[in-house]
Amino acid sequence: MLRSMHELENYAIGATDGDVGHVKDFYFDDDTWVIRYLVVATGSWLMNRDVLISPISVHNPDWAGRTLPVSITKEQVRNSPDIDTEKPVSRQHEMRYLGYYGYPYYWGGRGMWGAGMYPYAMYPGYDYGASSVERAREEEIYARTENERHRNDDPRLRSCKAVVGYHIHATDGHIGHVEGMLVDEETWAVRYLVVNTSNWWMGHKVLIAPQWVTAVDWSGQSVSVDLSRGLIQDGPVYDPDAGTSRQQELSLYQHFGRTGYWADDARRETEISRV
Repeated sequence: MLRSMHELENYAIGATDGDVGHVKDFYFDDDTWVIRYLVVATGSWLMNRDVLISPISVHNPDWAGRTLPVSITKEQVRNSPDIDTEKPVSRQHEMRYLGYYGYPYYWGGRGMWGAGMYPYAMYPGYDYGASSVERAREEEIYARTENERHRNDDPRLRSCKAVVGYHIHATDGHIGHVEGMLVDEETWAVRYLVVNTSNWWMGHKVLIAPQWVTAVDWSGQSVSVDLSRGLIQDGPVYDPDAGTSRQQELSLYQHFGRTGYWADDARRETEISRV
């Protein structure tokens, strides 16, 4: 199921021994368009310090209660490495953070999250099953090589909130601005940018997949897409109050003549399972 970025803001973060704080922003990887960290405001119990929480630690979300339970303690959060969330997060900071919690590096594998597609599967002690032992060994060797290769990469983490308001450039001109994002609740992948076209014509909201983005001008605050204004204008209208069904997604991809992300995910999972 897809969740609105705006909906997820202010969700409570529940540690194993009490509330940590609430979600105030997200960091996503601008290469894969996957949420890598939740930026959490801790409030007075931790002197209003902002901390990062990885989706790796989020288990069994309580969507009705607007709470994300995490498999860590408040003391672990208290002693976690200081990271200035107002500045870019370096790869060295990430390595120190992930090492502190004992998490493997998400960039060291073939999937969205290391060797797989889901963040919770990277949690220490996760049971992959006896049939996966050999594959896990092979993925570990692959991951070590990839980790070393990417050790000094530049960070590619961006604030979701910062992207809100970015102008959308179609192939033939401006078409609107980013109003939000829709996130996959299982993989934490950004599936769509919510685009408001009302500043171009008496328009509506439409969904644009990150795979259709050709460039992002971070300094110029704009997103270029491989779609025409007319094609976007004639596309399915997005109603945030109605939700998004798979049938609606199918209609969207058919309109734009593209293959759905679920087909790519299935192919990737097949490739991983064959390793």
